[in-house]
Amino acid sequence: MNDSDKIKPLTETLSKTILNSIVEGVFTVDNNLRITYFNKAAEKITGVKQKNAIGEFCFETFKANVCETACPIKKSILEGCTIINQKVNILRFDGKEIPISINCSALKNENGEVIGGVETFRDLSTIEALRKEIVKGYTFEDIVSKNHKLLELFNILPNIAESESTVLIQGPSGSGKELFARAIHNLSFRNEGPFVAINCGALPDNLLESELFGYYKGAFTDAQKDKPGRFELAKGGTIFLDEVESLSSATQVKLLRVLQEKEFEPLGATSSVNSDVRVISATKANLLDLIAEDKFRDDLFFRLNIVKLELPSLNERKDDIPYLINHFIELFNYKMEKMITSVSNEVLEFLMNYSFPGNIRELENVIEHAFVMCQDEVIELKDLPHDLLVTEENVKRKNSTIEPLQQSECDVIFESLERHSWNKAEVAKELKLHRSTLWRKMKRYGLIND
Repeated sequence: MNDSDKIKPLTETLSKTILNSIVEGVFTVDNNLRITYFNKAAEKITGVKQKNAIGEFCFETFKANVCETACPIKKSILEGCTIINQKVNILRFDGKEIPISINCSALKNENGEVIGGVETFRDLSTIEALRKEIVKGYTFEDIVSKNHKLLELFNILPNIAESESTVLIQGPSGSGKELFARAIHNLSFRNEGPFVAINCGALPDNLLESELFGYYKGAFTDAQKDKPGRFELAKGGTIFLDEVESLSSATQVKLLRVLQEKEFEPLGATSSVNSDVRVISATKANLLDLIAEDKFRDDLFFRLNIVKLELPSLNERKDDIPYLINHFIELFNYKMEKMITSVSNEVLEFLMNYSFPGNIRELENVIEHAFVMCQDEVIELKDLPHDLLVTEENVKRKNSTIEPLQQSECDVIFESLERHSWNKAEVAKELKLHRSTLWRKMKRYGLIND
């Protein structure tokens, strides 16, 4: 073997090492569009393993929106042209559509013959996330769900958005009420106008009135200049009144007038101001129950309740938990500049069985905590909030029928797991148990779900 024969495989190995080290996805195809090379970044962006991609048609792996009509890499092979920074959407393995930017050109051998094509691509999801963070622009397509109840809402959301009717969104805390309100606004013809949100339960009543309707200079002692209220700031757009159930009787009367007469009076005003604004309200309470208790006006309820959306709790849409986890992983990878890929099977099973009293907001907080604690690419049980694990285990143990002696053993194992951050090897060593024995006892006492 001569020196050139020795150098060639070394060069090929070095090339593959370099290609696997870059953050852009790279793949090559032959003239029949079958994948011949697929780097690590391509795996990460698409979610498809290299071994499953090699030999497959590229359009079967990427499922891009241009595959059937105007395949860029096919065009490069046939016409010998280079395509730069073309934006397309691909369908990831979990069914989520993600935006990418691609560059592709024909791949030639030493004799200049076209033997296939090469494409590099980068994930634009973080750029899109930044854009939406800046403009706060969300549509129903950004609401992560595969649940049939929410899919039914998605079908009617454009119709609701096109109308001028007031909308009442009912759902538990943390279920995404404001996200739906923003989606309605952004799908409506008012989307060029402002979206103004106010939490009615966050302010005392004497401040809430001035926040909603504004005041003129001299209306009270500290009113040194005119201040526009939220209704005026939302002119031509949408106002979102969250926790509307907390409005006082006096403020309910004034809001009713806005809805009936399309006008309001700032504090200290001598005349009314026209209101060109769509009202979307939200509540976590049953307003009919509050009406029965004389805590909410029935005439205001009927004005707010023209169109009603009822959002399910996270417990009612457990099938969405894996999709929401992936969504939050992408979000916090962008925000914290990390490269966490997933959660472990143990974490997924734990979260699927957890009750989530705080709904989606609680799940988001759990994943954010895990991002802070996780030092690897996969989130493990030890990365979840300590209080979450303890609370859930205490619930399981209280609901169990363990005998007193067994309960003592269960407590010892649980305390050891806590000391060793749920490292079962260390716990087995401390308790002088075989790892398989420890595993069986953990299963018996409900300390593991596998």
